[in-house]
Amino acid sequence: MDILICDDEPLAVERLSRLVAQLGHQVVATAQHGKQALEMVQQFEPDVVLLDIQMPEMDGLTCAQHLAHFNPMPAIIFCTAFDEHALQAIQSQAKGYLLKPIAKAELETVLENVTKLTQAQLTNLEQKELMEEKVQRQQIAAKTYRGLELIPVENIYYFLADQKYVTVRHKNGSVLIDETLKDLETEFSDRFIRIHRNALISLDYLDGLEMVASGQYQARCRELEERLAVSRRHLPLLRERMQNL
Repeated sequence: MDILICDDEPLAVERLSRLVAQLGHQVVATAQHGKQALEMVQQFEPDVVLLDIQMPEMDGLTCAQHLAHFNPMPAIIFCTAFDEHALQAIQSQAKGYLLKPIAKAELETVLENVTKLTQAQLTNLEQKELMEEKVQRQQIAAKTYRGLELIPVENIYYFLADQKYVTVRHKNGSVLIDETLKDLETEFSDRFIRIHRNALISLDYLDGLEMVASGQYQARCRELEERLAVSRRHLPLLRERMQNL
């Protein structure tokens, strides 16, 4: 990992640099106070900042508050001779709090934890990117008494959530699937629109709105007699999408 060391004591910087190198990491920059550290982080984008607390111009806690708004935010590990700032350090999202003189084993443990966290974050990011790159399905698979049925998305009128299952209403009837309405909404956002917390309707079959008692609205679906309730929350967006159809 790339590491920045911020400490106003040259001997402390020298010792930390030696420990970091021994642990197989790289010191990309050093700073003497918090303000300088912020500039260095912008320039070098380190994975970790080893940060002293009591320093001139800008102390470590203030520096950490600013670093919390960086994107990406480096992992912060406080390295200090004082233990009274531990609570403030935790509140500043620090990943570690080491007391001087810092033992090699303690530094190694904290850096290993940061490495694991970074890898977990990367894994989650890769999974998210893979989800985003997935090709949109053209068919929905449903297990029925007839076996596995494949329903073309173009034949689906709406999705209706009911407890743990979602009803898929399509041209040849309806089936239940074990998927979430939220995932379906994300995947088919260009073809379906949410009209209620429990319903998505196909924009291809949306035929208009009808007002019912108490100012409530229902959506009409072409080729179907049934109507679907539209919530007040989703009504404005639905009207906007209908104007663009």
